Amino acid sequence: MMFSESAYGQLLEEIFQRFPSVQKTDFASAYKPGLAAMEAFCAALGHPERTFRSIHVAGTNGKGSVSSLLASALSSCGLRTGLYTSPHLSDFRERARIINPISALSGLDGLPSASLRDPIRANAPGSPSSPEISNRKGLKNFTPESAFDLIPKEYVFAFLTAWKPYFVEHGLSFFEITTGLAFKWFADEKVDLAVIETGLGGRLDSTNVITPVLSLVTTIGLDHCALLGDTLAAIAGEKAGIFKPGVPALVGESNPETDPVFDARARDLCPLTYADRVEPDLWERREEILPAMDLQAEVQRKNLRTVLAALDILRTSAGIQTDSDSVLDGLVHAARRTGFRGRWERLSERPPVIADIGHNPQALAYNFDQLRRYRAEGRCRSLVIVYGVMADKDLPGILPLMPEDATYLFAAPATVRALPAAEILRRFTAFAGDRPVRASATGTVAEAVREALALASALPDPLVFIGGSAFVVAEALPLFG
Repeated sequence: MMFSESAYGQLLEEIFQRFPSVQKTDFASAYKPGLAAMEAFCAALGHPERTFRSIHVAGTNGKGSVSSLLASALSSCGLRTGLYTSPHLSDFRERARIINPISALSGLDGLPSASLRDPIRANAPGSPSSPEISNRKGLKNFTPESAFDLIPKEYVFAFLTAWKPYFVEHGLSFFEITTGLAFKWFADEKVDLAVIETGLGGRLDSTNVITPVLSLVTTIGLDHCALLGDTLAAIAGEKAGIFKPGVPALVGESNPETDPVFDARARDLCPLTYADRVEPDLWERREEILPAMDLQAEVQRKNLRTVLAALDILRTSAGIQTDSDSVLDGLVHAARRTGFRGRWERLSERPPVIADIGHNPQALAYNFDQLRRYRAEGRCRSLVIVYGVMADKDLPGILPLMPEDATYLFAAPATVRALPAAEILRRFTAFAGDRPVRASATGTVAEAVREALALASALPDPLVFIGGSAFVVAEALPLFG
């Protein structure tokens, strides 16, 4: 079959329908625990995962941010870096990308350090470059699109066409297919290193066939409990399953309930570090770095410390050479340089619109607290929230976190996993009790966003927040160009 845009679209849709993904069905249907099928698939592919060094990233929240920050920092230090993440928001190919070394963009052997004086507050990928980027010698033609390469459509088409009989015969899951695709592309492109994010859990996740140079767990929270366990300790046990013999392990934050699990797993297996118990290189410059990062959520403070600790370990245990100026450049421009979207992303200035894919109580606590701080600091006076949630999420744990003095527009994205907007409204109203609320169920995400923008136009100093789910954000992004 010859490649064409229509043939590509038809084949991709067939793969989505025939091999369930969480973007088309529920986790119970799409999740296929166990490594046997993935190990056999890698063997059939010629073990591409063994041809490049890798970093393995698991965790409840922060996986995507930490993975993108690491990939950006490493590519800024001259490494051609693969990045495998999920889910995608707008384009299937977002799952596998290669972050180009900064010297390849500039044509220079090295770069002067980035200025950290101009905080970046609204550089979502696709927006104009900040002055420090556009004026820097050798980068006058730098654009977000030139910083990274998505896996080409032609490559995806050829791979899926050639291997579809194998998928059918061996009953592969959607995630096993996409993982094999990413491994093969990274191998063919001869990346220096790849940052590989788990899909769900760790121990039985399809990505756990790799032997990385660093195993990293970001945070542990109660999410996907039906599949991973209903206690923090049980979930930590699944995440700790990515630890490998002799491979340094890093955990982002200590917790009395999960530390014993990680300690027991690492004992006599691998060296273990907790990021919040060390003082990484460059951590003393955090108050300089954080305001300048194009990832602006408050939670990035925690993620930054984890990434800096990871870079220290990679430098000493894996011999990966990094220098401060290059690391800073990569961290400050991580969203732009990796095409990372949907994490406290500014979609509009008039009115201000922010979107974030945080979906569980742990992540939304940060988001809603940051909205409250924005109002307390005078950065907005009126708050309009477009919110949707998947039916399997802990809505009772989320409702107490939601700002009271806000107008809510509840919506349901187009997935069978979504909780209907009317049901969110019913539970929200019941939780509020006698407290007056401003809330409505608007149906689709597009309808909710349009109504939110109309409401904001009549409010003093408004801020519109869109969130609750990656699916909500994915449907909102195209509305802003």
